[in-house]
Amino acid sequence: MANHSVPEVLARLRRSPHAARMQATFGPAVLQPDHALQAWNGMRLALEVYQQDPATFAPYTSKYDAFLRGQVALAPAERRGLALFNAPNRGNCARCHIDSIRAGGFPAFTDFGFVALGVPRNPDIPANRDPAHVDLGLCGPERTDLAGNASACGLFKTPTLRNVALKRRYFHNGLMSRLEDVVRFYAQRDTHPERYYSRNAQGQVQLYNDLPTRYHANIDQQPPFGRHPGQPDALTASEIRDVVAFLHTLTDGYVPVAHRAPGHA
Repeated sequence: MANHSVPEVLARLRRSPHAARMQATFGPAVLQPDHALQAWNGMRLALEVYQQDPATFAPYTSKYDAFLRGQVALAPAERRGLALFNAPNRGNCARCHIDSIRAGGFPAFTDFGFVALGVPRNPDIPANRDPAHVDLGLCGPERTDLAGNASACGLFKTPTLRNVALKRRYFHNGLMSRLEDVVRFYAQRDTHPERYYSRNAQGQVQLYNDLPTRYHANIDQQPPFGRHPGQPDALTASEIRDVVAFLHTLTDGYVPVAHRAPGHA
């Protein structure tokens, strides 16, 4: 989670709004430097308990959950977006972001798998100032157990889409900050690569410019990908808006009309 060491985590914890509650729970001395192990274990225990409490960790109270429960209908744009989300030859999002109830459980909107999307290089990452630096995901450099597995290079975990509209950065490298731009990238990556990738000195578009060429075979080519310049985009501008409208239904905290208190907007 962008922390480099246990001392760094504990230093942030001491400065956080949670410090007083940590001291109330584990004792007033828990955040003292000579109690580092106690603080670390206490923080891990608090995180474990939090993750075991569905009401706070995974409430599943979005409009889409209410839709699955039969409590509300989706608006026209949201319905169209859902259809595109599921269409195998269009958005095809549900291939990796499971959106249906299975075995009685509401969808987590991820298959917990890994995929290489060919996301463009983010020049704002300090390490990327070095042209030789490449984040290869599963095969390194941070992760080393799959360093020798070429088929794992460029693959990153498929995230959940729940509460995706609340995120401020998208993709493994934080390249994009608007949900509309993310969906547009999916629709246009292969039909308009010049809009996303840099050019070399000869003016040629450098496809998948954050992954060495030898690993390009790992990049996902299933719909909405796999098209070519000159072909129609996988989604039109209005369809992109519809998909985004649907993604906004995945935000927790929705209260169906029948369950709202008087005067609640």
